[in-house]
Amino acid sequence: MRLHDLKPRPGAKHRRKRLGIGESSGHGKTSGRGGKGQSARSGSSIRIGFEGGHMPLIRRLPKRGFNNAAFTTRYLPVNLESLNHFDNGAVVDETALRDAGLANGKSDGIKILGDGDLKKKLTIRAHAFSKSAKEKIEGQGGNCEIIGVKAAPERGSAARKSESSAARSETPAGEKAAKQPKAKKAPKSTEDKK
Repeated sequence: MRLHDLKPRPGAKHRRKRLGIGESSGHGKTSGRGGKGQSARSGSSIRIGFEGGHMPLIRRLPKRGFNNAAFTTRYLPVNLESLNHFDNGAVVDETALRDAGLANGKSDGIKILGDGDLKKKLTIRAHAFSKSAKEKIEGQGGNCEIIGVKAAPERGSAARKSESSAARSETPAGEKAAKQPKAKKAPKSTEDKK
């Protein structure tokens, strides 16, 4: 007896729909396959997006221009009004915001927006600030400290260039000299032969 020989007891599993058992079953006559045609035959399968042979919709839609969506910097927005949750004089950074449930999800950084009024003096460390948010924070005597945006992973040719430059910098100077081709000697003039 092997694992692949195990089977459920007869009658333990049954089909969800009972097809082809008469018209009164609710799935009768054509058994849910419609009337004739390719899809009514046994063994028929039509791939997703196939539209009978003519140009499908996905290929009819225009695809123009460069899409920079993969390279954009995505910030989690946090409004000033929600920062009143913290105590006066507190240092608010990404960890504190996430622990308080004010910034959730994946992002490249956190941006403080100026919606609402701040009533406390805070030192806020974030990746970006709106102009109005910065004015309101400093108006309450607080500080705005901009921290660097998380480095996005390099893609495509840029990654290959950086790898090749790193490899060149790691090779010792002795190896470079060995790899350089030797200079060819100039041909002897006819006067030397005489």
